[in-house]
Amino acid sequence: MVTRRQSFLAGAAVGFLGATGAANAQDVRVLESAPRANAVIGPRSSGFYVRFDRPVDHADSRLAIKRDGRIIEVLHPRLESAPDVLFARAPTLQPGSYKLYWVVGGTPQFDGEIPFSVGTE
Repeated sequence: MVTRRQSFLAGAAVGFLGATGAANAQDVRVLESAPRANAVIGPRSSGFYVRFDRPVDHADSRLAIKRDGRIIEVLHPRLESAPDVLFARAPTLQPGSYKLYWVVGGTPQFDGEIPFSVGTE
């Protein structure tokens, strides 16, 4: 009988921790980014960043540039950025429509995209 009770409590604890992790993932928000959503930037951008409402794991996170649904450039966030910011140097991009894709590692992992365009000047 004690074994059955211990198993029940262990299962309940695991369920609670899992539910808490899922709730935290839903609460994560992007506060600011460069480029901003739907912005038109020049071809000579200096850097991309995404600022969140809480600290993120820089070592286990990635930024990428997507065009037509394909990743064309993987960016590696600087480890010495502010705790809530993923920042990476940006490549020179040809004019067109792009998305800044981000993945924040850790547990749980979450991701998103920020659409932007590159103009001719």
